[in-house]
Amino acid sequence: MNFEGKTTVVTGAANGIGAALARRFHAAGARVVVADRDAKNLEIIEKELNSIRPDSAFAVVADIGSEAGNVALIDAARAKFGFIDLFYANAGVGMGTDLESTDEETWNTAMNINLHSHRWAAKHLMGEWLAAGEGYFCSTASAAGLLSQIGSGPYSVTKHGAVAFAEWLSITYGDRGVRVTTLCPQGVNTNMLNPPDAVPGIGNTDGGSAVKASGVVLEPAEVADIVYNTIVAEKFLVMPHPEVHTYEKRKVDDRDRWLSGMRRLQARVAGG
Repeated sequence: MNFEGKTTVVTGAANGIGAALARRFHAAGARVVVADRDAKNLEIIEKELNSIRPDSAFAVVADIGSEAGNVALIDAARAKFGFIDLFYANAGVGMGTDLESTDEETWNTAMNINLHSHRWAAKHLMGEWLAAGEGYFCSTASAAGLLSQIGSGPYSVTKHGAVAFAEWLSITYGDRGVRVTTLCPQGVNTNMLNPPDAVPGIGNTDGGSAVKASGVVLEPAEVADIVYNTIVAEKFLVMPHPEVHTYEKRKVDDRDRWLSGMRRLQARVAGG
């Protein structure tokens, strides 16, 4: 994909990977619609990008945890810039722990934001993309979507679902002009891995500790560069941490041994 003059939408764009993606796509010549619930930081990103190239960025305060919120975002992006060439479903939450401690509201929130938001966005973009014979859907999943997340049931389950949905989209619509890419990083220096005290319910202590113990922690801009290059090459999977591929092969080769190793890692993390 060539980003020059194309319209891109990035959710969760006020911070972290989303903000880095917006900057990277913009640097490549794209118009960028940045969406988030964090109006203050979103405005900063919008002003920054428009100071570089006037009227090239547009901020939409959006709650993508509902179908209506996704429709409103897509409608606003189309009204501003027209055809959406690439939609990047990046927004996500890391919340919840085990079955005993996690309430239904937390499970539903994780499902809606980490998984259903991808489905809702694709549902309302697909008709236009199929008519045009082109379109690009991208998502941020996680290494947890290929492996599993220690400590958080909702995160592990929804990220597996995000990977599965991206695979299904590629299988179902790939021969009709719709391209799909999904990002599966391990440790990235964001609020999800290092949650600020002012944001309760984001991040998971055991899971974060396990991630940090499993490999290098990358900066969002590093990840955005890798994502950009993968989209340009129109490849499906972005795996910025090579060790994840090793872990995935071990899982496939001997699932029982891998599960046993994960249990040992969980016990080690829990024991400090």
